[in-house]
Amino acid sequence: MSEDRSRPDLDDTTVEGLGKLSEALETIEQARGQLYGFHQHSGKADLLLQDAVELFRKAGHTELADDLDRDLVGRNVIADRWTFQIVEDYDATYWSTFRAFDERARNELSNGDRHVYEARMKQRERTQGHPHHEAGPSLSD
Repeated sequence: MSEDRSRPDLDDTTVEGLGKLSEALETIEQARGQLYGFHQHSGKADLLLQDAVELFRKAGHTELADDLDRDLVGRNVIADRWTFQIVEDYDATYWSTFRAFDERARNELSNGDRHVYEARMKQRERTQGHPHHEAGPSLSD
């Protein structure tokens, strides 16, 4: 990794491309988080459903309780899959591949440096020599 994270040795188009790829990966990370939220909410709903089934059964509504228990408790949320399987498939087939390409691009184009686009933006927007506008922990003005 370079000491100057703004990488003045790289052309602007390459840096912009790295920035777009990084932004895309950050968006994928948000999507993955939402998928995990979907997984957790679906699981919680199934547990709450089981509580409802038991309460209906206790109140004497056995036909409804039996139907819910048979047809909805533990049901696949999409064909052949529970939510944990969706998360695992997403991670294995898309998320991990996306991350690998991001790492490859950084390794091939910027010697592994991350957030080069943002580092350049910081260099442009900070006030040199002003408190709290330092270039970075290892860099001086």
